[in-house]
Amino acid sequence: MQRILLLVTMLMLALGVQAQPPAGAPRGGGMPGGMTGHLYGKVIDADGKPVPYVSVIILQPKLDSVTKKMKDVLLKGALTKANGEFSLDDIPMRPKLKMKISGTGYKAVERPVTFPPFDKDLGNIKLETDVAQLQGVTVAGTKPLMQLDVDKKVFNVEKNLTSAGGTAVDVMKNVPSVNVDIDGNVTVRNSSPQLYIDGRPTTLTLDQIPADAIESVEVITNPSAKYDASGGNAGILNLVLKKNRKTGYNGNLRAGVDKRGALNGGADFNLRQGKFNVSASAMGSQNKSVSTGFTDRNNFGDETPSFIHQDNYNKTKGGFLFGKLGVDYFMTNRTTVSVAGIKVHGAMKPNEVIGINTDSLFKTGTISNFSQRNSDSKFNFNANGLVLGMKHLFPKEGKELTVDVNYFGGSSTNNANYTTNYYTGKDITGTEAQRIDGGGKISFLTAQTDFVDPLTKTMKLETGLRWSRRTTDSHTNNFMYDATTGEYIPLPAASINYRNNDNVYAAYASISDNIGKFGYKVGVRMESSNYDGTIKNTGQKFSNNYPASLFPSLFLTQKLNNSQELQASYTRRINRPNFFQLIPYTDSTDRLNITKGNPGLVPEFTQSVELSYLKTFKGNSTFMATLYYKYTNNLITRYIQKEFNPVTNDSLLINTYINANNSYSAGAELTATTSITKWWNLAANVNIYNSKINTNAVGASQDALWSWFGKLNNNVKLPWALELQLSGTYQSKTNLPVNKDQRQDGPPMQQSMNASQGYIKAFYGVDAALKKSFLKNNAASITLAVNDIFRSRYSDQYSMSPYFNQLYSRLRDPQMFRATFAYRFGKMDVSLFKRKNMAAGMQGMSEVMQ
Repeated sequence: MQRILLLVTMLMLALGVQAQPPAGAPRGGGMPGGMTGHLYGKVIDADGKPVPYVSVIILQPKLDSVTKKMKDVLLKGALTKANGEFSLDDIPMRPKLKMKISGTGYKAVERPVTFPPFDKDLGNIKLETDVAQLQGVTVAGTKPLMQLDVDKKVFNVEKNLTSAGGTAVDVMKNVPSVNVDIDGNVTVRNSSPQLYIDGRPTTLTLDQIPADAIESVEVITNPSAKYDASGGNAGILNLVLKKNRKTGYNGNLRAGVDKRGALNGGADFNLRQGKFNVSASAMGSQNKSVSTGFTDRNNFGDETPSFIHQDNYNKTKGGFLFGKLGVDYFMTNRTTVSVAGIKVHGAMKPNEVIGINTDSLFKTGTISNFSQRNSDSKFNFNANGLVLGMKHLFPKEGKELTVDVNYFGGSSTNNANYTTNYYTGKDITGTEAQRIDGGGKISFLTAQTDFVDPLTKTMKLETGLRWSRRTTDSHTNNFMYDATTGEYIPLPAASINYRNNDNVYAAYASISDNIGKFGYKVGVRMESSNYDGTIKNTGQKFSNNYPASLFPSLFLTQKLNNSQELQASYTRRINRPNFFQLIPYTDSTDRLNITKGNPGLVPEFTQSVELSYLKTFKGNSTFMATLYYKYTNNLITRYIQKEFNPVTNDSLLINTYINANNSYSAGAELTATTSITKWWNLAANVNIYNSKINTNAVGASQDALWSWFGKLNNNVKLPWALELQLSGTYQSKTNLPVNKDQRQDGPPMQQSMNASQGYIKAFYGVDAALKKSFLKNNAASITLAVNDIFRSRYSDQYSMSPYFNQLYSRLRDPQMFRATFAYRFGKMDVSLFKRKNMAAGMQGMSEVMQ
């Protein structure tokens, strides 16, 4: 608020100066040629610490035509930066100038300004505390854990200890409202959100993003008209990557290792001076993951009932490299041009051994068979991102224009060999070998422009245009080994070469205003879309055009007494079927879970209502309670049906997608952040909800189910520069998430469960971390972290259908220990490219005049 008030005051003064140029000195300044000077320095407090965001203004005496007396008017002004530094350029060299520095809680400082020299370093300027001003003022030294906006919750995670040296998967485990399963799939309120990076869609998955690159996580459960209308079930999960614009240079180094010897490391460097800001990051991480599990399945839809018990042991090795380079060019005080690039490369080698015991339940008795399946897979991926942006500020405060062009694309290759040995006793009586070679490319191209114009002091208009295109290429070739020829024979019916394009065109407008303590934001977004797909190996084509649809949004706020606030919102959104849901290809790598897309899917539409109550207590503690209700037509969900399998030439159960009749989800979410003491703060989140999917058009619906999910994060500051973090999660029995996109890069046998025909059993998990800081200014630190302390984060999923019931259980990397060392460096108090000192008088005049 202090910064906003200062900026408003300075802008009003500046407008007054522009309306009536200063008098009292000859036009062009007090020296010939309209010469100007440059002043810079640093503002510190009594302890020598920098004082950010205080005003530094240059005043000039002027004759008031009414009173005929001299008065001071603003000539130049600025706010100090986060490191206390300020820089004032192009100051006319006029007589009797003076500088005034003021800020809330400090006594104002005034001093005369004299020239030459033309490039003048004023050094460190000390401000004294104003005790009278400080009464009733709370000073916070760190960012709050949670910040609330009209349409999102922002969780600051850059100081999260348990994720140090890990990936975004570890970060999400500590973000309220977000649930992460053991395969890195995220859900918010039991639905899958869209994943964004810096406000833009991404092809990356959570375990391809290093935790140390993330500054904050924005949970947008009910996005306004400004945001993409897709992803209707759970909104948007936006990862905001760290940015550094501190003057000078700074950076950090880190390295770590986990209990299996997997290494991780990274480095960040930032350079800021004058009109340029350059930042670079590079990170690498090895992966040595182990997961175990089992499947129990009763088949009763066949002529011969059977019971299958399957034991899984998966060991994955690999790693990834992550790099980012960004440049900001401050073209003018009001125009900034930015370019940033992201590069990711990774390789994974999952190997799995599966033991399958099959009991065929004949009327005459039970016949048991045993087989063992060994898989040897390789998966490589590359991702590239490029963002071009321009932001222009107008003289009118709050009026701005932004233009962004964003490209993000990735490619992958995968090869897998499956060998199944059939046993009679201890002897191998038969062998079956299968090979799958595949790969593909996916890319997003987005162009967007946004315009903001404050119509009055309180009313604001926002408008924008957006176009996005997603292109997907994929090929999968399936082979079976022929023992008679000793060669792999291609299976055309189980192979596919596919290309898909889809386009989305959008425009939006919204108006927001505050009338006393009441505020509103009303908007509408219009989107139309189309897609086309071609199966290249068969020549089959399919396409669809969706006409323009309107997606209104309404947000209401009412401030109450005693720091209380009510918020209400309504939105209509869409979820379009994605490539993996549309592709008409039968994936039979897992005989128990054969999957296939459905090209006949249509989009689903969701209407959401939320009502929230927010209370802010002393010390920035917050409590927020939200009631929500979502209703969806044509819900896209997994479903099991019987179909012909081209690999085995018989009828088998197929996991596919359908448009269910409808679904609803209703619940209450409670979120609180507080500081118990100066050394202990915590954040708690509880979500209690009821959900149901109606699939009466194709089969029996599952009963509605009440569930709850909770998280608790504790952060404790201990003596000797120690910090402790302890966090835990609990998920009760719940319906399977809808629209959950299973990871395509993982090992085979990742089970395809069906939201309309199953549930997840209850589970909990506890994580802890301890950090020790040392060296001057705590520049170095060592963090010890352990995840899933009690080996309790099992994924137990139960599904049923008219043909079978199944329990699937997995446990991945329990009690994972990691140790991370970090060191930060940099200089904030010096200018790296400072212009030459002009104290020698007129020497170097040409350099000053450039």
